[in-house]
Amino acid sequence: MTHRADFARVKKTGQAKAGQFLILSTLPDPALLTIRTGFITTKRSGKAHDRTLLRRRFRSLVQSHAPSFVEIRRYLVTIARPGASKATFAELEADWLRQARRLGLFPRTVEKS
Repeated sequence: MTHRADFARVKKTGQAKAGQFLILSTLPDPALLTIRTGFITTKRSGKAHDRTLLRRRFRSLVQSHAPSFVEIRRYLVTIARPGASKATFAELEADWLRQARRLGLFPRTVEKS
């Protein structure tokens, strides 16, 4: 995603869940052919090299987990919260996955007793 209007539409009409290190927002759009992602890392997230590292980590998370989504025709915005640059990749991944499950992006699994 590169257009301000896309980010604004996801913020206005989409769903969002906040975690300790990030905020994950999504908006389904049947007109899309595949997932459209955007990453927001403000100066409050850390210095320039920290923000670049966060964007790389977020991109890696989307690449590895998005194929498992129930529906990939959606906008997905990941916003770094202050303190995210101090988190390990495993902590970011756990937080990202928790918010994605809360948003219903993954299929529900039935546990066998």
